[in-house]
Amino acid sequence: MKPSLKVGIKYEHKFVLPDNKTVPDLYPESPEFVEMPKVFATGFMVGFVEWACIMLIKPHLKQGEQSLGIGVNLNHTAATPMGFKIISYAELVKIDGNKLDFKIKTYDNFDLISAGTHSRFVIDRKRFDDSLQRKIKKTCETSLTN
Repeated sequence: MKPSLKVGIKYEHKFVLPDNKTVPDLYPESPEFVEMPKVFATGFMVGFVEWACIMLIKPHLKQGEQSLGIGVNLNHTAATPMGFKIISYAELVKIDGNKLDFKIKTYDNFDLISAGTHSRFVIDRKRFDDSLQRKIKKTCETSLTN
């Protein structure tokens, strides 16, 4: 992480909701989801919040660093139709080693639709990928012996 990554930095992330970010689109394999209203899905909202936080810290990460979401504590208090603009305000509120904590508020054209916190962990992408490959290899070896 670069020295410019400091508590208090903020980012405003805007997006116009396309037709494919609705509750039925979240798990189209599930008849229960498909029957739900075509409004902004909470699962997609979580992804949007993550996107805002990624964009906030991106200029402050070194070459080869990325971040992964490790915690979400968000409410979803208002339905948002497709075509509406959403804006997420993200603020970095704590740095603890490689763990970053964010405060989030998200609005649509008319309402506060979400507020809460999100945590991310900064990783070295090469080390992460190497670790993941070891895990896959170990799982494959275990499967062959059982």
